[in-house]
Amino acid sequence: MEKRFLCLAFELFELHVHLFLCLQRGTIHGWGRGGGGHQGPIKALRSNINRNDANLNWNYQTLLPPLNWIQSSSVNESLQRFHRNPTCPHPGQPQSPEEELEERDLLESIDWPQPPPGSEPPSWSQTSDPAHSLFTIVPSKNGQGWYVGDQLEVLVHLHDFEGRPKRYGGDLLLARLRNAKYKAGVAGQVLDHENGLYSARFPLLWEGSAQVGLTLVHSSEAVAVLRRLREKRPDRVYFSSVFRRGNRSEKTECNVCLPQDKGPLCNFTDPRSGDPWYCYKPKGLSCDTRIDHTIGGYLKNLITKKESLLFKSDVNLKVPIHASTTDTVNVLPARNESGSRDPGPVRLGTSGYYYQDSWRPFGGVAVRRFDKPSAIIKCLTDKLVYMYGDSTLRQWFEYLLSAVPELKEFNLQSPKKVGPLMAVDSTHNILLEYRFHGPPTRIQPVAVGKLRYIANELDGLAGGPDTVVALGVWAHFSTFPVEVYIRRLRHIRGAVARLLDRAPETTVVVRTANPQALTQDFILFKSDWFSLQLDAVLRAMFEGLDVVLVDAWQMCAAHPYQPHDLHPPRTIVKNMVDVMLSYVCRDGMRKTVGFP
Repeated sequence: MEKRFLCLAFELFELHVHLFLCLQRGTIHGWGRGGGGHQGPIKALRSNINRNDANLNWNYQTLLPPLNWIQSSSVNESLQRFHRNPTCPHPGQPQSPEEELEERDLLESIDWPQPPPGSEPPSWSQTSDPAHSLFTIVPSKNGQGWYVGDQLEVLVHLHDFEGRPKRYGGDLLLARLRNAKYKAGVAGQVLDHENGLYSARFPLLWEGSAQVGLTLVHSSEAVAVLRRLREKRPDRVYFSSVFRRGNRSEKTECNVCLPQDKGPLCNFTDPRSGDPWYCYKPKGLSCDTRIDHTIGGYLKNLITKKESLLFKSDVNLKVPIHASTTDTVNVLPARNESGSRDPGPVRLGTSGYYYQDSWRPFGGVAVRRFDKPSAIIKCLTDKLVYMYGDSTLRQWFEYLLSAVPELKEFNLQSPKKVGPLMAVDSTHNILLEYRFHGPPTRIQPVAVGKLRYIANELDGLAGGPDTVVALGVWAHFSTFPVEVYIRRLRHIRGAVARLLDRAPETTVVVRTANPQALTQDFILFKSDWFSLQLDAVLRAMFEGLDVVLVDAWQMCAAHPYQPHDLHPPRTIVKNMVDVMLSYVCRDGMRKTVGFP
């Protein structure tokens, strides 16, 4: 029976590979469930990001984070639009027609497969079960074995808790290939065939053993719950501010948007960047008496007991899928053959890989190892380094401060987790600054004057060859509809473009999102699915700008032994900082690096 199943599975796999190859050749233009008249999400995004470049010819793998998903789904015509959502009728400044078009194209580009329309909600036993699911390594061509430079393909078949094959897609999977001895690892690209079958593909980059790892992060049914919460409950994390005058004080709720039927609002939308923020007006104080900002808390009872079964640790939440036979192949030295048909790692959407615990990116500047403080000092001498973003970027500041004894922190009397933070090396004329981004920020109480919007900060920089700017904005936007994130990035992107116009030799580094440990307590607020969607938007919106991408997603997902964490371990942070420093001291090479 098992042999019959595998034969049928491989027949289906071959059919999907044929269709996929046709898509690569341009013979399937719509790429959706519907007819060919529908413009697919990738085509829409590709046409939008750089309409002035008539020769633009990206392949679809380079547009979205290739690690987890390339979803061949039709555009959801009922896609929620945050600025039309009755829970948030005041998202800030109105958009231009061009901005509305960009927003629509970006939302279409990240549309996710859903269960077949009209189908009944499945019972828990009919949802994806990693324990009953399996993956099989597709045999090498003509049984000749695998060689460095080849591509390894894996067929994944998901089953439910009753052992029956799933018939639709939308599950979130992660894939990794690793070698523990060489401390080598590379992230895989997962293709959703929308019938319960998935394909994972890896470039083979080192000799010796290569072990496949597949993880079910979320079932398609769990993703449907997360999607609903993102669109319908942007209030599931709430914030507050204290208003004070003399001895009188009041605390009120704040957020990107607030229902207006609960009382009058104080509008704290930034007049320069246009980033929206509101608080309920205190009863006995004016709006200009607001003194601080803090996270208020996390709402409870957001989902039903039945839905909570979709988010069980060690059951269906970030759980490995096992191989039907072996999970390891032996890779032989590269063949010296001309005319190889291997698509190559970049074509697969792979931005780099680890070897001996060192990140080796494809394309761009070769990454140097800055293992000694003297190497970092030599690179940063006479440099101004400005870091703006969330706590995952603050890790870079903390790493440099600990790695270079000559850098001395200047006490600005600011909260350590919020900043602003500053360190200086007066001997070598190095200035290092870090500042958290403006609300929404899930942080401890902080004076409102300490929180500033990144776009405004960038507009205040002179820039130049001795200026380095690092940006990392994503983790605190996971509970909001994607439109909120799009508008924040649009303001930041505009400020980056203005900075590069007046000072084109400025080095601008953009850190992407990364996967993290997922727990039942916080999964409705901090999910890899939320982060992945934001990551896709970030990559698309900064494509074409002369900035450096530090691919934190793949650098975390590909690591051969470190677990996922919101705040990656020091080994990975060092590799990220090494990428940045390699571009700062790139000796005249161009900055722009590809956005897989």
